[in-house]
Amino acid sequence: MPPVPPITRNLLIAMLVGFVLQQLLSVEWTVAPFALWPLGSFGAGIDAEGMPRSVGFQPWQLVSYAFLHGDFMHLLLNAFGLWQFGSRVEQALGDKRFLQLFFVSVVGAGLCQLAVVSAMAGSGEGAFPTVGASGGVFGILIAYAVMFPRDQVVILPIPVPMSSRTMVLIFGAVTLLAGITGTMQGVAHFAHLGGMLFGWLLLRYWRGQPPFRKRRPPPPRRVW
Repeated sequence: MPPVPPITRNLLIAMLVGFVLQQLLSVEWTVAPFALWPLGSFGAGIDAEGMPRSVGFQPWQLVSYAFLHGDFMHLLLNAFGLWQFGSRVEQALGDKRFLQLFFVSVVGAGLCQLAVVSAMAGSGEGAFPTVGASGGVFGILIAYAVMFPRDQVVILPIPVPMSSRTMVLIFGAVTLLAGITGTMQGVAHFAHLGGMLFGWLLLRYWRGQPPFRKRRPPPPRRVW
C-alpha cells in the first residue's frame, strides 16, 4: 500500500481527533458551538449552570462542522472516501492546491446547507445542526473524476466496475433526487451537492475555463 500523502493524512487525523473530543466532551462544548447551525438564535435547553442555552450560526462553523461526525459509521465513510480518492488527487495537485480544494468544498457545502437549514428553520421546521466532512470529500470526488475520468472504481452495494465519471454522475443524480424529494432524512444532500459544485468551480478556475476567464501566463523575467 502506497504511503498516504501528508495533507490527506493530517485531515484524517483531524477528523479522528474531532470525533474523539465529541465522545469525551459534552454536546455543550462540541456540537453547540462548532456544528453548523441555521441563521438566527434558537433555544437549546439548559446549560450546566442552570441558565437557558441558545445556539445559532457563527462564521467559524463553516469550517469546524467538517471535523465533527454523527457517529462512528459516519466518520468511517468520510475517512474512507478521503483516503481512497484524496491520496491520488493530492499527488496530482500538490499539497497546497489539494488543501485549497478541500476547504473550498467544505465552505461551499456549508454555505449551501446553511441556506437550506435556515429556510427550513424560518418555516417552522425547527433548527438542527449539520456535521461531517462529506462536502469536502464530494469536492475531492469530483476532482478525481475530472482528472481521472476513465479510472475504474467499484461502489457498494453495486459490485460492478464503472468509470469514475459514471460514478460521480450517479452520486450527483441520486443526491439531487434525494434532496428534492426529501428522502433519506438526516443526510445533508445539498451540502454534498454544494461540495461538488464548489470543487468543480475551483478546478475550472485553476484551468481558466468558463465561467472564468483564461488565466494569463506570468510575464517573462528580465535577465540583467
